This record gives sequence, C-alpha cells and structure tokens, in this order.
Amino acid sequence: MRNYRHIEVRPLAGALGAEVAGVDMARDLDDEVVHEVRQAFLDHLVIFLRDQKVTPQQQVAFARRFGEPMAYPQLKGLAEAPLITPVVKLEQERNNFGGIWHSDTTYLPEPPMGSMLLALEVPPYGGDTLFANQYLAYEQLSEGLRKTLDGLVGISSSAKAEVSKTREDQMKKAGAQLQVLTGEHPIVRTHPETGRKALYTSDAHTASIKGWTEKESLPLLKFLWEHQTRPEFTCRFRWQPGSLAFWDNRCAMHNPINDYHGFRRVMHRVTLKGDVPG
Repeated sequence: MRNYRHIEVRPLAGALGAEVAGVDMARDLDDEVVHEVRQAFLDHLVIFLRDQKVTPQQQVAFARRFGEPMAYPQLKGLAEAPLITPVVKLEQERNNFGGIWHSDTTYLPEPPMGSMLLALEVPPYGGDTLFANQYLAYEQLSEGLRKTLDGLVGISSSAKAEVSKTREDQMKKAGAQLQVLTGEHPIVRTHPETGRKALYTSDAHTASIKGWTEKESLPLLKFLWEHQTRPEFTCRFRWQPGSLAFWDNRCAMHNPINDYHGFRRVMHRVTLKGDVPG
C-alpha cells in the first residue's frame, strides 16, 4: 500500500477503485496534492471524491490540473461552461446515456485519457456505475490468446446500435445532426504512463477486427467482451450529490446502470484529451 502525505486513499474493491479524502475541488490545490491525486488515479484506475460543492467553472479548473479538457463529440456543453457536458436522464425517459460497458469514444483518432463525472441530482436508489479493470482482464488471459491479440486492431464506430440510441436521444434534444465517426486502435494497448498492457475493446464501440470480416471477428470479440467484465475485475460506485468519479479510459471500462426509471439523474462531465493508443 502506497503512503500518501496529503490525502487519504481508501480502496473500494480488490480489482480497482478508491475513495480519496482531503481534496476540495473548489480550492486552488498545491502541486503536491495534485501529484498524489494523480498517483492514486494511476494506482486505482478510478477514484472518487465525496461532498464536493463546485461551480461548473471550478470543475473545469480542477480538471485542468490533470489534463486538457476537450469537447465531447457531437454534443453541446453548458452555455456558461462549454467544456462541461450535461448527462441527464429525466423522469419520463427510458434510455440512459452510455448504458453499456465501454471506454469513452474509442471511435476518435485520439480517445480521451480520462473523464470526470460530478453528480448534481441522483435518484433515491439505483443509478450506480460499474467499473472494470482492463489490466487484469488482459493479464488473466492465457499466454496463447495474449500472443494472438498482440498486433490485432479493432475498428470502432459511433454508430453501434446499443450506444448510438442514447447519443441520438441527447442530440435530438440539442438539435444536432448525427455523424458516424470511426477509429482504429490496438485491441491490446500499452498505457503511456504505467507501461502496463490492457484490453481495449468493447461491445459499445468495436464493430470488427481490421482485416477480418464481421462474421470472423464476432466470436473472438464476444468472448473478450464477456471476459472483460467478470465480477472479480469490477467495482460498483453508489452516487450521492456532490460525488465525483475520475476514471482512466486507457485501462478501465464503465457501465452506468439503468435501473431508476421515474427518477431524475443530473451529472456534469468533463472529458480529458488523450493520445493515439499504442
């Protein structure tokens, strides 16, 4: 267990996830605190802060200490803070945003490094988010399958039905036009900061393997998608107003659970720019 001098880090599960205490997002944090928060982020893949009271501008300023905020593709941000994407499910709506296991926007040439999601309004029950450790998912494959996967490239599309439906709902509200985006990335990527290998494919975005037909691709991809989310690779987070989750898209997937029909859920999200997966 790593020793921290300025923050308290409490692991949430054996696979990944930790709650971090001693950080106030509304304040101008010392460099030493920022360094320790980033180290906890790298160690635990997703970290959680509780009881945060911040303006949209303060949330963006906090995010800038860890990376470069970017606009979320195809969706408009807040008028007063364009780099914040509102993630809202209203009482009468049935689909939630991104309600399937995924790493964010892998159909971009440079998918995001991380995402920060702040809870403003949450249902009285339900609406938890699951996270899954993709280092462990890769490391617990057989040596033979790891060798097979090395060098394979996944083709990601923003138009896969399960996830595009929720994006279309958000875009209709905003009056935007849907554009199909595609990206090609290794199915096994090496994390640029830790040097560890992680699986980098998902049912939400990966359409096929480059150079393979869709029919040839699906048996292997379906095996990976089921393997990637085994319970022992996961943690589950219960939201409260003022909770913030900061996850590493390069080595963790997430899945917001859609089990709160009839209740409102309002979140503010900042996405941090990444690099070309390698």
